[in-house]
Amino acid sequence: MDGIVSDVAVGVKRGSDELLSSSLYSSPSSGMSNIVTANGNDSKKLRVEDRMDCPPSRVLHIRKLPNEVSETEVIALGLPFGKVTNILTLKGKNQAFLELGTEEAAMTMVNYYTAVTPHVRNVPVFIQYSNHKELKTDSAGNQRAQAVLQAVSAVQAGGTPTSGSTASESALTPAPSPVLRIIIDNMFYPVTLDVLQQIFSKFGTVMKIITFTKNNQFQALLQFNDPVNAQQAKLALDGQNIYNACCTLRIDFSKLVNLNVKYNNDKSRDYTRPELPAGDGQPAVDPSVTAAFNKDSTSLLGTPSGMVAPYSSGGGFPSSLGFAQGGGALSPLSAAAAAAAAAGRVALSGHSGSSGVLLVSNLNEEMVTPQSLFTLFGVYGDAQRVKILYNKKDSALIQMADANQAQLAMSHLNGQKMYGKIIRVTLSKHQTVQLPREGLDDQGLTKDFTNSPLHRFKKPGSKNFQNIFPPSATLHLSNIPQDVTEEDLRLLFSNTGGTVKAFKFFQDHKMALLQMSTVEEAIQALIDLHNYNMGDNHHLRVSFSKSTI
Repeated sequence: MDGIVSDVAVGVKRGSDELLSSSLYSSPSSGMSNIVTANGNDSKKLRVEDRMDCPPSRVLHIRKLPNEVSETEVIALGLPFGKVTNILTLKGKNQAFLELGTEEAAMTMVNYYTAVTPHVRNVPVFIQYSNHKELKTDSAGNQRAQAVLQAVSAVQAGGTPTSGSTASESALTPAPSPVLRIIIDNMFYPVTLDVLQQIFSKFGTVMKIITFTKNNQFQALLQFNDPVNAQQAKLALDGQNIYNACCTLRIDFSKLVNLNVKYNNDKSRDYTRPELPAGDGQPAVDPSVTAAFNKDSTSLLGTPSGMVAPYSSGGGFPSSLGFAQGGGALSPLSAAAAAAAAAGRVALSGHSGSSGVLLVSNLNEEMVTPQSLFTLFGVYGDAQRVKILYNKKDSALIQMADANQAQLAMSHLNGQKMYGKIIRVTLSKHQTVQLPREGLDDQGLTKDFTNSPLHRFKKPGSKNFQNIFPPSATLHLSNIPQDVTEEDLRLLFSNTGGTVKAFKFFQDHKMALLQMSTVEEAIQALIDLHNYNMGDNHHLRVSFSKSTI
């Protein structure tokens, strides 16, 4: 990846109206940073709307930034596209100017962010060409920002920043290991090994990845060929979201300096040894994921075209990641832009070409009802319609609100036990679930939940998006009335046919953790008791927890 050049200059200026003019300057006595265009000409102020038609420039104007945005976050917008040579933040105006090393890099960045809205801290921001061809700033006013750029620059160049820099120690100390430990918080969408490879390979050669679940959290160990690349990736990606408002990366250095990978499959991969077996007879990639790719390789998780490619023994990613020939349009996306999207600097669409309908099979036909399926699948998305098949009552179609939710439910519930049987969940070829014709009695096998008040995710930005975890024996209970005791809840959950092993109230007694003996018992309890009326219009809310008691 192209680094940030070391001779960068940084400036900060707070709230000067002159910053929207064609040539920007202030008197030396003003104490503010100077910005001068390359030719130094002064001209009349330019309305922001007119700037949409500015000719390409390597200086970009970024507006509508969130309050207290850091220089690192602004730099991160430009990092995947090439060298960043200067930055100026206007904190009073929630704006910034970012100078890239070449006009071509700036054009790539603008073209990409025209197609996909960029986000900083989950806030959409606006990027356009500046009418400046160059930024010249007085850097004395912002030592911290300059130190950040120096640190990023030194990391990318493989050196060490100059002494006396005021950047944080973590950015300046030599990388202790080429291996990073990655934890994914708020994992609303599944994160595959290939997604991680795509994100992190922008910062250097990824040699090995091992993924695992610990304390109900998805984690990974990822080894670069050089500790400097690991440090660079940590600096740029720690705290970023893979997808908009969720799947947050928490990154630190591992104590390990080398990973020992035995198998190449969907859990671990050694990219230096493609001949390794899949292990235990399992396929290299989960069949349901392969089916999703074969169905529509651009739609998994609603990703932009070309961002995530299925792993293949022939070397991984298709050569089509790049500019389309001729027109220069990003179709499919360039590798740099794809990395930017994957690194969470842009929002990924909630819509995709694949179906939001799931086929669930091997159900216990004596026990299953549309309501029980709605409640269980509703943990991972808003189920709109449920239809148990008339001629095959051990199978059902479930229509989720969108394809992302269908993917999420499939990844978490396929292979789980419901009513004593291991259920299978795959994507259906159907686009919708048909309701029975009016006047036709289908014995209650089809139910429309479109207007159900029990949907967990109908409010954008709801906290429920951040509390989605795999099925576990420990349940999170909320909306508990004040007069309900531990004994009441233990008895209530024991009546679902399982054994309550542990219980713990939160401080305010409105929430609690309750642990059943097995995951199957917890699934049963959630189906039976989510939305249970505890009296005084208190309906119990039940979710799976990542915690243990």
